[in-house]
Amino acid sequence: MAGTDDAVDEDALYVLTALLLTPAQYPSVLGDDYPAACAALGLTPYAEGYGLVLGQDSGGARWTVVVDDVSLVAVAIASWDCGMDYDLSPGESSVVSALPGWPLAVAVAAPGVPEPHDPEPEEGDRAPLTPPDTTVWGPAQRRLGADEIALQWAEWRQQIDDADLASADTPEGGEPEGDKPEGGRREGGKHEGHEGVQRALKEARGYVDSAPPVGRVRSSFAPGGARTLRADGPGWSMVARTDDIAFVLLDEEPCEVIPVGRGARLPTLLEALDKMAVRPS
Repeated sequence: MAGTDDAVDEDALYVLTALLLTPAQYPSVLGDDYPAACAALGLTPYAEGYGLVLGQDSGGARWTVVVDDVSLVAVAIASWDCGMDYDLSPGESSVVSALPGWPLAVAVAAPGVPEPHDPEPEEGDRAPLTPPDTTVWGPAQRRLGADEIALQWAEWRQQIDDADLASADTPEGGEPEGDKPEGGRREGGKHEGHEGVQRALKEARGYVDSAPPVGRVRSSFAPGGARTLRADGPGWSMVARTDDIAFVLLDEEPCEVIPVGRGARLPTLLEALDKMAVRPS
């Protein structure tokens, strides 16, 4: 493999970026949990995980190279995040597979080679990986939206008036206490009775009692000693801070982000989810 500033080598892959594929950190666009993400790439969900190296060959074709040297890929990503150069060149013995295409959009291209394109398929080849279509809404787009909220928490949080927060305190299977106007929502823009939100919260509570597939609940660093929680399930995604509120996204609500207030039940749920979540090593 080669960096993007090397002379063109017919046998080289010019590395553009890399991703981790582990139980605690994986491209959630690929699935609601780690096994699902691995299955999307035809991989066995090993606990140690993989690294995904995205680049172009000398003809400009897009390739995603799967390697089992997770530490090397993690060091490269950390270096790039710090603005440092790092020549990511996994050895051939670490390569698990080479998949045509990229699972995510990449904004850069290798200099000195043709524009990025999918390689010419040969008989028996799998279809190239492609980024999700951002003009439609579905599970992949819902998970990408949750990724964005987790990355830009402060910006999303400052848009929320606490008086307009939904509540996590609706009794399961019932309606929120108090009068409810026509249309299914209480005054103040709240969503306590939103069926999809209550379904997501109920399923998240179920994870505490019966462990879901690994990666369905992930915990990562947040300022002030808190944790950022990410939970996913069939048709829903939730992003939360253990010391604050949650945001829920639903397949049936295109492009909608529903904030959920702490109330009496959400802090307990978030604490329990954090205890059973997988964390980056």
